Amino acid sequence: MRVLLVEDDERLAAALTTALTRHGHQVVRAGLAVDALRLAGAADFVLLDLGLPDLDGLEALRRLRRVSAVPVIVVTARTQERDVLRGLRSGADDYLVKPFRTAELMARMEAVQRRGTRPLPVRDQVVEVGDVRIDLEARQVTVAGTPVALTRREFDVLALLAREPGVVRGREEILDAVWGDPLLSASRSLDVHVAGLRAKTGRPGLVETLRGTGYRLGGTT
Repeated sequence: MRVLLVEDDERLAAALTTALTRHGHQVVRAGLAVDALRLAGAADFVLLDLGLPDLDGLEALRRLRRVSAVPVIVVTARTQERDVLRGLRSGADDYLVKPFRTAELMARMEAVQRRGTRPLPVRDQVVEVGDVRIDLEARQVTVAGTPVALTRREFDVLALLAREPGVVRGREEILDAVWGDPLLSASRSLDVHVAGLRAKTGRPGLVETLRGTGYRLGGTT
């Protein structure tokens, strides 16, 4: 199996490369996120450190998940529960904290493979709710054929809800996915952006609030 090892620590990378090769894997190593994103298309599996020098590993993971369903295990020294949740919500198939034994890494890789790959990202998807048309690929919204200018984060919130219409997204989940920080739940950032979406589209029911739970894509009245 072709494994992309994304790790900037030379000694750890060398040790992991030796162990993976001993288990029959072909290893390509990247020390930068930009190289990892370039090389991921040819990999069967990705081991991703989060502490990369050019880009945070979580952001690299989000970017990778927009275009690839390759299995990913985060391999990092970050131990906080918040970091684990952010890693899994950003698209990791598993999360392994350093230091770890090689046997555990191999077992987790096998478990991820047994579960199978996640669905490929949907491309050229258009979601229509009444007279509202949401083009996820082009990042465009029209109401009754008229384009609506949204901010980047307003569109990101709407797109998150539109990818699975009817599914309720919790406040922390949205804040984590769009702002990258679930602890912003104490602020009114999300509420302001939802209000902006309703006002700009002129469709107050487009984003439905479920008190104490979160938001979901609703109707348009």
